Amino acid sequence: MGVEWLLVCHGLVTAVVVVSFLCGRWPIFEGTFIQRIHHFLTFGAYDYFLRFVGAVFGHKCMDAVLSVEYYCCDRPNPLLQIVYIVIISVTYYFVAKSCFAYIPGYYLSGIHRYTSLLAVAVGILLFLLTSFSDPGTVNAENVSNYISAYPYDNIIYSEKECSTCKIPKPARSKHCSICDRCVARFDHHCGWMNNCIGEKNTRYFMAFLLWHFLICLYGTVAIGLVLAGRLRELRVVDILTAVYYGIENSFLDLAPNIVQWLLGSYNTQILLMVFLAIIGMLLAGFFGYHAKLCITNTTTNETFKWQDYIEWQRKLREAKVSAEALKQSIDGIRSEKQPSSSKWRAFFKKSPLEDVVIVKNNVYDKGFFHNILEVISPFSARWSFTQNKLKSR
Repeated sequence: MGVEWLLVCHGLVTAVVVVSFLCGRWPIFEGTFIQRIHHFLTFGAYDYFLRFVGAVFGHKCMDAVLSVEYYCCDRPNPLLQIVYIVIISVTYYFVAKSCFAYIPGYYLSGIHRYTSLLAVAVGILLFLLTSFSDPGTVNAENVSNYISAYPYDNIIYSEKECSTCKIPKPARSKHCSICDRCVARFDHHCGWMNNCIGEKNTRYFMAFLLWHFLICLYGTVAIGLVLAGRLRELRVVDILTAVYYGIENSFLDLAPNIVQWLLGSYNTQILLMVFLAIIGMLLAGFFGYHAKLCITNTTTNETFKWQDYIEWQRKLREAKVSAEALKQSIDGIRSEKQPSSSKWRAFFKKSPLEDVVIVKNNVYDKGFFHNILEVISPFSARWSFTQNKLKSR
């Protein structure tokens, strides 16, 4: 069973590394080892690598590495798009090569040969839609319409001009330094899509996440049914029961032997199933996070803005409460007579700082159905937006 435990440990380590790299900045992992691993993978390891290159090969080689970093991380490039195409193509190839020989089988009909290809084709179509669609570029022609569609809340958005585009900056927009353009209802720049996620293509991005989660779920279940069908067709359980009759004659007792037989005979299928399950769980978490943002009509960019605003307001109110408490303490010392108070009452007295509560007032959250409609049918795709654009001309 040493090989089996080695595979389990390898899977766990891989899952931790992948989750840390992709999800380490999520609020749920704040202050945990996941966040620390994420910091090391995204900053610490690269910093040590740069120091090593500079010390061993000199500054010219380090400048070359920085140039590659600038191209890969700070400029639009198709590297991750190519990686996506390679991953989905290679995965489908190995699934087809290792599993199609057993389809149709005991539990699966032959139609799954074609539905799997259709599912992958739809996934690639959604990928292309998200990658090459306009995220909602703000320019001089439509800026007034976007300002009307997204009014300033004077909390995290106020009237200002984009220092790069030299046009008024609508609320909820941001200038993307990678794409070098202002994007309406900016969420984030997605390296996998080589495109910003904004007002116009959030719907495609959400469909992409949901569909690829369903593909992973479909693949995991289908491969599991292929393996279950092979167990049934080859009567492995009956044979093992006969071999171990009188010693281990229940299915649970035979489970380690069945797993060992599967790992020895169908290790490729099991690795594919584990891979799809891990990616599916990551996609489910990512989709759930963005679905929550859509339901509350918030973007990833606004999440960080609200965090900064709430933290600033909390510090400001705590300073005011502390100043007021200090003033009351000084006034109490100066007073001639002080009523004696119980030490226990003073011990259990609630601190004024505990009453400091900051309420997030999101004026763009107009209810579940309105928020979902805004994602499915963005303002710029509506007839009223087009009419306002024609009037402004």
